[in-house]
Amino acid sequence: MDLRVLRYFLTVVREQSVSGAAEALHLTQPTLSRQLKELEEEFGAQLFIRGNRSQKITLTEKGMLLRRRAEELIALADTTREEMLLRDAEIGGDLKIGGGESAGMRLVAKAASELKVLYPGIRLHLFSGNAADVKERLESGLLDFGVFIGPYSLEAYHTLRLSETDSWGLLVREDSPLAEKSAIAPELLAGIPLIVSRQELAVHSLGEWVGVAPEKLNIVATYNLLFNASLLVEAGLGHALCLGGIVNTAGTPLRYVPLERSAELPLSLAWKKYQKLTKPAEVFLLKMRELCNGA
Repeated sequence: MDLRVLRYFLTVVREQSVSGAAEALHLTQPTLSRQLKELEEEFGAQLFIRGNRSQKITLTEKGMLLRRRAEELIALADTTREEMLLRDAEIGGDLKIGGGESAGMRLVAKAASELKVLYPGIRLHLFSGNAADVKERLESGLLDFGVFIGPYSLEAYHTLRLSETDSWGLLVREDSPLAEKSAIAPELLAGIPLIVSRQELAVHSLGEWVGVAPEKLNIVATYNLLFNASLLVEAGLGHALCLGGIVNTAGTPLRYVPLERSAELPLSLAWKKYQKLTKPAEVFLLKMRELCNGA
């Protein structure tokens, strides 16, 4: 049995169609169909009941047995590989990660800190930028991983959903009437001067939440890094739309106030599908999965 083909088989089971599995695996449908036919010939049994194009495939009794055994074999193979990697004390080299200012970077920091104890030779390089900047660097091979905020299009990447989430709020001066609010309602933002992240997500999220077109908002400045934006807020230029928990306002003339009914934004770690990970990147990914699964 070829583990690679068993992974193909499990993908077909998950997608419930050969075409969907072929797309997920980035294979042509004829190639995948041929692999499945050879698998059935190897076991001398029909594994699938195939309907017409509009119907989902179902497993035969032998197919259900193979699914259970394939899941066990793949899990054992993956566990063995992880154990071999994690016991290699000689792992070292550069680990390059990009992302915006987000709660997700705390998880990255925790994983990097724990890895440094196991593998002192790993050197972490962080790149701060918006989603477009990070995606461009991922594509060019300048980053191993990127952290993305919200429903960003990541079909061309492997992804890991992080256990952290983000939500929007305003950074305001403590002498602003808004600083006294426990949460800011949409109608309170109409017309007030706003300082907004250059990332398109921030502008459109705010426009949708307030219920007005983004171009009708009173945006007086944009920013890339929140620390610089906080200086503009402190100087009285306006109020900064930002994600919570990034700026520590203790001992400053600033306050962070969450937006009322602000939806939580999912965070994803992404890496290229066809790029072989370095050893530092492999153990980092294992550690991130461990942290996200609460292990």
